[in-house]
Amino acid sequence: MLHNLKNFFRNCSATDFVVIIFYFCLTVMNLLFTGRVHQWMLLLVLNAVIIIIVLAVAKWRREKNTRFSKLVNYWYPVPLIFVTFKELYLMIKPIRQADFDYILIGIDKGLFGTDPTKFLHTISFPLLTEFLQIVYATFYFLPMILALSLFMNKKYIETDYAIFSVIYGFFVSYVAYFFLPAIGPRFTLHNFATTNQDLPGLFLTNYLREIINSGESIPTGTLNPALVVQRDVFPSGHTMMTAIVMYLSVKFKSKAKWFLVVCGTLLIFSTVYLRYHYVIDVIGGLLCVPFSLWTGKKTFNWWQRITEKEIIN
Repeated sequence: MLHNLKNFFRNCSATDFVVIIFYFCLTVMNLLFTGRVHQWMLLLVLNAVIIIIVLAVAKWRREKNTRFSKLVNYWYPVPLIFVTFKELYLMIKPIRQADFDYILIGIDKGLFGTDPTKFLHTISFPLLTEFLQIVYATFYFLPMILALSLFMNKKYIETDYAIFSVIYGFFVSYVAYFFLPAIGPRFTLHNFATTNQDLPGLFLTNYLREIINSGESIPTGTLNPALVVQRDVFPSGHTMMTAIVMYLSVKFKSKAKWFLVVCGTLLIFSTVYLRYHYVIDVIGGLLCVPFSLWTGKKTFNWWQRITEKEIIN
């Protein structure tokens, strides 16, 4: 049986494997909470389709083994991350049914004696806000820049591992969202409706905010946005994934490492300055990084060994 299972998954990369396992787990959760997740049947179909597509892409890549098939295999997780994010949107609030911002606010006040976002407002000015909003918007591009820099330098095993680490890290953060669902200081400590007036930028800030808000299911005109926004505050996925990218860029001596380190550091600061996160969210995200990297590396090398592929040191 183990031999048959090994042959079945031989086509799959470590990334394919964790995607399949994660979507299987989401399927189980939807079945367990059919009484709360109203769209559970739709999500079951979606998960099955995604698993089938991943297996088909893996088989195609192994049979063709061309540069193009490898690129497809590298890039299919990009839209998948957003699809997963939206599935969690339909699951977290119905399953957990409560927000825990009061706990996060209390921890921040205990650490700093005040609300950090309110303090940062005293030093805010439009040029800084514009700059940090642009930096914040680079979040999804940083992992792509890392992967491209490694791939173009023909560091193929490092590229495989970097992509795996990013996808695995996203999944770790997604699981963590279930423990302390929260909506963030832009809703609880500030007036979300007047954000553009209270924390103005220059030219692109409002436009970028609208894109980000739409991605979190609150486009302009949404009634009661605090009720429908995604519960994705703790831990800060922006912090966690950016820190992973920064670490890997240095570890693998990426030619883009200095850009990624500087931009990443500013991005992490922007999560609080722009009121998306509490400071404890950032701390939580940073604490998740070593766990994700340690367990991720063990998972990656385990899969590489059983499929007789090169491991990462």
